[in-house]
Amino acid sequence: MEPQAATEGRRRIDSLVRAVARLPVKVRTKLLIAFVGTSLLLVAVGLLGQLVLGQSNDRVASIRALQERAVEYSRLNAAAEYLRDVLAQNVGDDFNVVWPDAAPDVIRGTYSLAVDLSAVDAAIGVASKTAADQLGFTPPPDDQFILQEIETTADRLARLIEQRLIPLYDGPTIAIDDEAAIEEMLPIRARAERYASDLYTDAAKLANGTREEIQDLIERNASSFASSRALFIGVAAGALVLALLLGFVLSWSLIGPIQRIDDRLAAIASGDFSGHVDVENRDELGALGANVNRMNDELRRLYTELAETSRHKSEFLASMSHELRTPLNAIIGFSQVLREEMFGSVNEKQAEYLDDIISSGNHLLSLINDVLDLSKVEAGQVELEVRPFSLRDALESGVVMVRERATDDGVQVDLAATPDVDVIEGDERRIKQVIFNLLSNAVKFTPAGGAVDVRAARVNGEVRISVADTGPGIAPGDHARIFEEFQQSEAGLEQREGTGLGLPLSKRFVELHGGRIWLESELGKGSTFVFTLPARSS
Repeated sequence: MEPQAATEGRRRIDSLVRAVARLPVKVRTKLLIAFVGTSLLLVAVGLLGQLVLGQSNDRVASIRALQERAVEYSRLNAAAEYLRDVLAQNVGDDFNVVWPDAAPDVIRGTYSLAVDLSAVDAAIGVASKTAADQLGFTPPPDDQFILQEIETTADRLARLIEQRLIPLYDGPTIAIDDEAAIEEMLPIRARAERYASDLYTDAAKLANGTREEIQDLIERNASSFASSRALFIGVAAGALVLALLLGFVLSWSLIGPIQRIDDRLAAIASGDFSGHVDVENRDELGALGANVNRMNDELRRLYTELAETSRHKSEFLASMSHELRTPLNAIIGFSQVLREEMFGSVNEKQAEYLDDIISSGNHLLSLINDVLDLSKVEAGQVELEVRPFSLRDALESGVVMVRERATDDGVQVDLAATPDVDVIEGDERRIKQVIFNLLSNAVKFTPAGGAVDVRAARVNGEVRISVADTGPGIAPGDHARIFEEFQQSEAGLEQREGTGLGLPLSKRFVELHGGRIWLESELGKGSTFVFTLPARSS
């Protein structure tokens, strides 16, 4: 059983299809709307993709700027570290002595003027690296405050060394025995080292903070990229689904009515006029559906009238044929009595006239019988007397019936039937009538010296009988026409013989048995009439 959700979804889609079908716009307008809608969805997806790509480029640019800042802050940190290391070098390890009356953390030793001068240069270098033109970028407000502190501290350190420490030197070094100079230098140097430590701490804070900011930005960029990618994929998938839904709804609002109209037209072609096509569209397809319904109603009316007329015609022909046969039989019978001179002799001229009367009467009787049979078939009044009979005997009987005329006309008639063709089930009288019609036509249209071949065999579960002649042949355009009532080929019209009902009757009798009949012929190459019967044997 179909899930409830699927049923509900199908119902909603069907409602949407019907809503689109009922829009009072033309088909080309609907197609244009669908094309524009799909194009807009593609444009929206493209714009979103461009936005996502732009945001990604902005994030990359932000990371690049932070990396440049980190490089400069790392250089500043390295300069501050170098300054601290330079100041730390100005204590000779070989002369380190802790005096008893000094503070526990005070180190006394030998100090170098060159080292302090290098420290001054290093401090000036640190201060210069805080300038915006040296950094190559404009620092953020928080960094500007720290950079200002670094610059101020570096300037103080440089001035402290220049103005307080360097003047204490009276040579390249201050030795350990220069107790007065060392006593004056130690607090100044401790202060300088605190400045250097503060510089290193501030510079490290800038460098480490920038690196952390880069790492945080990278993580945020990765998360933002994943979100943007998911958004883009979602929007693209949504746009694709909408485009498919739009195409599906629009196509079925057109295909559905076309299929229903096609089904109704197929039913009309098969003779079913009982239904109507239901088209809800308010466009050209709706107008087409309404016209099909009107045509259906009109054809049903005409078909009813035609069927009634055909029934009346069949009834009239049957009645007329029956009424005509009674006096015609009397005419033929009395003419035969006179021709046989049962009530007196007749002269040669009278005998000739009586022969003409009998011949014309028999021809007219044959015509009336064919018309009566055809009218019965059309009226559905023919009931086949199906029973087993010998098809071989029926074929031989037909050949015997036409052999006298064939011999007179110089036409040879041959019969060949395979051993498995014998007893079948069918209406023997009707089958014999079909065989006689085909044989008489073949003999009639075969010139002197020609031949008529009759063949019978079992093929693919059915019995196939063929009657081939060496006559003038039948044009391809007449192959179907000669099976219609009162229609004849060009050769038949030239001979002015026949009623044009033999082949139509033969076709009806064969089809009543569940078989088929057809013609194989070319002009100048003779004709072959073939019919089949179900191979139901007793």
